[in-house]
Amino acid sequence: MSSKKAMKQAQKQAYAKHRSNITNSRFTTKKKNFTKNKKKI
Repeated sequence: MSSKKAMKQAQKQAYAKHRSNITNSRFTTKKKNFTKNKKKI
């Protein structure tokens, strides 16, 4: 029982990390594009 719980928790953590990485990469790319657009103006 405890091992199953631990496995589930580990999966949750890995998923959360994956999600945060995706959002972070998206945010950084958006920021880069924003700065590029600012330079054009």
